[in-house]
Amino acid sequence: MCGVAPIPASSGKTTRHRLHRGGDRRANQALHTAVIVRLRYSDQARSYADRLRSEGKSMPEIIRCQKRYLAREVFTALRHDYLAPTT
Repeated sequence: MCGVAPIPASSGKTTRHRLHRGGDRRANQALHTAVIVRLRYSDQARSYADRLRSEGKSMPEIIRCQKRYLAREVFTALRHDYLAPTT
């Protein structure tokens, strides 16, 4: 929905994914901004990024992983808020 679904973009011996370019670009920009802020101020996000960096991932790949995590977190919160008044 936000353009953060992984799409295989492998070539040769490299196995990697890229973000889906479709979807709501404004929502993707909001996720990107939130991830950059989290990487700057959240110790948990920074430690996760350091762990991924030690595994050999590049910064764009780390941001992609963080965006997917944040999109799942936001979707769960929105769904919970939507279902709360109906129950």
